[in-house]
Amino acid sequence: MNSLSKIINQAMEQSMSYEEYLKLMTSLTETGRASGPTQSESLIHYTKLNNQRMTRLIKTTSVDEYALPAIDKPQTWLTITESWCGDAAQTVPLIQKLAETNALIDTRYVLRDDNLELMDEFLFRGGRSIPKLIILDENHEVLGSWGPRPQEAQMLFDNWKKEETPRPYSEFSVELQKWYLKDKGRSTVDEISEIVNHFIESTMEK
Repeated sequence: MNSLSKIINQAMEQSMSYEEYLKLMTSLTETGRASGPTQSESLIHYTKLNNQRMTRLIKTTSVDEYALPAIDKPQTWLTITESWCGDAAQTVPLIQKLAETNALIDTRYVLRDDNLELMDEFLFRGGRSIPKLIILDENHEVLGSWGPRPQEAQMLFDNWKKEETPRPYSEFSVELQKWYLKDKGRSTVDEISEIVNHFIESTMEK
């Protein structure tokens, strides 16, 4: 077993189901805490806000059962996240709803700061950006990954970072939230489906 396999298996052992992750979000909100070792007013505020957003998305969004290419072998979708992550609040419910369209897909969730070895295997431009979806086959071999946000949202983020005097994140996050509301999860679903489809096509070519 190689080192990545060991890291993934260790993460899987302490992973949460979607229901357990939702319970954690609710518990943190009720106790005025955030996930991870660092606690601050900002992280606690975003945890509460994200819990509200996830609750709304769960009730108001739906995923076409045909959005995902046909899968005939079991997969595990392992997502790295944290309660305070705004992009996770906008995409985790979509990841879950998409996975639920196929009974062969199991979803698991882990916290980034409790799984830094795993996170460091899936960096985005050298950073520990979340959420990060890791798609695994039945043997927990990596098929592909996605994250931390849809490409168009990433462009907004990049442009914000390039501003001569970047606005505070609290101000930029409003713009990002408006984009997510307008997109209605379509980009997240389409991009993840494309990754799955690419794997299926590459398998058929062999």
